[in-house]
Amino acid sequence: MAAYMLGLAALVPAGAWVWWQDDPEARGTEANALWARHQWVGEPHSDAEYRALGRLLTENRITDVFFHTGPFEADGTVPESKYRYARQLIAAVREYAPGVRAQAYLGQIRMVEGKGVIDLDDPAVRARVLGTDAALLDLGFDGIHYDFEPIYPDDRAFLALMDATRELTRSKGRLLSVALEQPALVDAAQPVYKALVPRTGKVHYPPRPTEEFLRAVADRSDQVAIMTYDVSLPTRALAGWHYARHTRATLELIGDRTTVFIGVPTYRPPVAGWAEDLAVALRGVRRGIDDLDRPPERPYGVGVYADWTTDPAEWSRYRATWLPRATGSFGG
Repeated sequence: MAAYMLGLAALVPAGAWVWWQDDPEARGTEANALWARHQWVGEPHSDAEYRALGRLLTENRITDVFFHTGPFEADGTVPESKYRYARQLIAAVREYAPGVRAQAYLGQIRMVEGKGVIDLDDPAVRARVLGTDAALLDLGFDGIHYDFEPIYPDDRAFLALMDATRELTRSKGRLLSVALEQPALVDAAQPVYKALVPRTGKVHYPPRPTEEFLRAVADRSDQVAIMTYDVSLPTRALAGWHYARHTRATLELIGDRTTVFIGVPTYRPPVAGWAEDLAVALRGVRRGIDDLDRPPERPYGVGVYADWTTDPAEWSRYRATWLPRATGSFGG
């Protein structure tokens, strides 16, 4: 029996290797996002630096930049001193990268059963979050990008915040986007995780959105960015399969409801030997697009994580392997 199980285990990477050999046919898209460091809003920059940022965004066809503007304080506010140069940044993006949307990237560690920083279950905290959002939109940001973690698929307070924020952003003609963990491989596994691994102490069961929860978030947002990265897999084929599977499943589930960005990494894997990198991720996303029966009705693309870890060679690889050669093709 042991030999049989080992043989089955060996078939998985072998099958993934065979699947991985075919080159993807799909090209990438011109709807792409970038997570950007806090220094852009928190520190002064020269005109030359702003021009260089504009060139980078334009050359790489980035449509949305999530400029880290928080994090929220426990009470739902962000001190103005943390984003004192936001107005200058927004003006520079409009001048040097016209059409690119600068969004305020805001988040915090979500309090769960007494552990964490911000208590979204408190209506007063949610109200102050909205007040912070309104102040940032009044500065000129094109949208609010939430990244609260962990978010579990029974989080009604988070959905209530999404409802209120959507009302705010739509009233001002702006966007609401949100970053979520990659969906559960199997929805039925969530109750099992919850039963076996309590959400107390330092260990939580994985905060993976179920299909129902992901649809609920998509219906409340203009954009959903899936944090598909942090793939602890030993081979390029297995890591690529991970990206392909999540790309297809997510686009099929919510691609007609909202814009989707599949998160791809440019940082180095935290553990030596893991196979995840930008090239693997982009190839996997393209394989996932190949597997679609039809393109989604809404725009879709990748979200690059992050500007502070992406070097010129990786941007060159991104342009060569992701950006479409011509518009109008499937996936373009």
